[in-house]
Amino acid sequence: MEVNKQFFLDWATAQMDAGANGIIYYDPVSSPTIIPPELYRKTGLLIAKELIPKVPGPVVTGFASARTLAILDNVISTGTAGVAVWGGENENLSEIKQKCAGKVTVIGNLNGIEMRHWSREKAFSVVKKVISDAAPGGGFILSDNHGEIPLQVPDEVLYAIRDATYEYGRYPISV
Repeated sequence: MEVNKQFFLDWATAQMDAGANGIIYYDPVSSPTIIPPELYRKTGLLIAKELIPKVPGPVVTGFASARTLAILDNVISTGTAGVAVWGGENENLSEIKQKCAGKVTVIGNLNGIEMRHWSREKAFSVVKKVISDAAPGGGFILSDNHGEIPLQVPDEVLYAIRDATYEYGRYPISV
């Protein structure tokens, strides 16, 4: 683990030195989707609390489309600037936003896998709902929920997401 920790810090520092604006700290194995929250608190949380403050720039923590709600308070305590969330299945994006408000930025929550089958109308509907749930009060960045959008997502859907964001995502939020 010590080798991995040093590699992460060296890599993150090199990225920042090269002009990156921030670092994403991916830790999907620490999600309650994979391990119990108690085990995260004994393992991944301790490592994140050690590493994140040492990065010479802002860090966003991501769990690669996995659940976060049960460990969200712990994630916030690491010093992360934001958390990339899923907010799907049995997790509520509004509840996630409430827990993060004034503490860290919430990033997400568009499902890249589902995007492959969206129409323009569906894109507008989903973007409007996500913005309505998470954007009021600031501290929200609309993004996919994983860190990459599959190549199979049609360009027209991406343009629709952009257009819906322009329509619904301007502050003050009023959707």
